Amino acid sequence: MQDLMSMLNALRRPQLLIRAARHGAQEYRRDRHLQRLLGYGTLPRPSAAIMRLMDLERTLNDQRQEDDAGYSLTRHLDILIAMMGEAQLLRAAHATPTT
Repeated sequence: MQDLMSMLNALRRPQLLIRAARHGAQEYRRDRHLQRLLGYGTLPRPSAAIMRLMDLERTLNDQRQEDDAGYSLTRHLDILIAMMGEAQLLRAAHATPTT
């Protein structure tokens, strides 16, 4: 998990994009959002979902940087929201009880 979290923390994206994604992540619902992005069927574990989402996001970020006409800001934001939501689930699953 630590490698995955380090990879997420190493991402550098425009501040406005990140702020919008953080705001959207508050309303993230895995069953609804993740299926729309990754396809319907059995949902992957959060770590596997993050890896798939990172691949999709990397492609979108390349399109953004190249001013590609096919770039979709909405899809990019949806992917970032899902990445943040899945990261929260992953952290919660690996949290140790404090009792």
